[in-house]
Amino acid sequence: MALKDIKNQISAKKRTNKVTRAMEAVSAAKMRKTQGSAIAGRPYARAALSVLARLSGSADLARHPLARERAVKKTALVLITSDKGLAGALNSGVIKEAARFVKGRDVNDVIVYAYGRKGEEYFRRRGYAIPEAFENKRDDVPLSVMQELSRKLSAGFLAGEFDEVVAAYSNFRSTFEQVPTLRKLLPLSLEGISRLVSDITPAKGKWSDDAPVASPASYMVEPSPEEVLAVLVPRLVAVSLYHMLLEAKASEHSARMVAMKSASDKSDEMAELLTRKYNKVRQAAITREVSEIVGGREALAS
Repeated sequence: MALKDIKNQISAKKRTNKVTRAMEAVSAAKMRKTQGSAIAGRPYARAALSVLARLSGSADLARHPLARERAVKKTALVLITSDKGLAGALNSGVIKEAARFVKGRDVNDVIVYAYGRKGEEYFRRRGYAIPEAFENKRDDVPLSVMQELSRKLSAGFLAGEFDEVVAAYSNFRSTFEQVPTLRKLLPLSLEGISRLVSDITPAKGKWSDDAPVASPASYMVEPSPEEVLAVLVPRLVAVSLYHMLLEAKASEHSARMVAMKSASDKSDEMAELLTRKYNKVRQAAITREVSEIVGGREALAS
């Protein structure tokens, strides 16, 4: 390989390193912000879901249309991915988990509500119906967006358009660990709520020693169970979705920061290897030129 070609490769690796370093710094700043939002929202989400868990022991909730189990013929899948790539295996992990869930089902039996372009593109190419698709570019998504989605999901479930609602997202555990997760949202059940709460509760830290959620034997509701549940249940579904979005956002920026750091380290390593190769080739060229000069001088002397 010519010296010029090696030098061009070294320059390219250094330019790549500048880009990945900049993206790593941006992702680190966003990661701290989104991690703070996700962690700060955990106590509220846990408390909100605990309210529903306490109500789950009542016959009123058992009779509520959103808690009524029925034979599953059609499924609504809420898929939360990112709009952008360069985040390692984050999006592919969530998509694989969702694809595993729908495997073996007819395409017409699954309705996909895609929050994020990556998941939307995957399922649209495979012919799945996507009545709603949302961009996932902003980090400061208002709760009202998830309330509107919750309203549509609740209305579709009540109208019999689908028989269950399942969400696929990336659950944030730590900066280096994001777990693709599937959770059932509708119909509501104590088991499903308990699993959501267990996802929210961190393994270590201030909230890790919270008592498990359990429903009491009886619960008095005022002014009336019907009025309270009509407002509470859809809102708690929205809170669940919103917290999943916060977890997915924290996972996205964490995964991207780690991926960009790995790319930066690799470009540094490649630049160093190419520099060594450049020096060897250059030294060989100099040695060859000196040998030719010495040989020519000896030839003239003889």
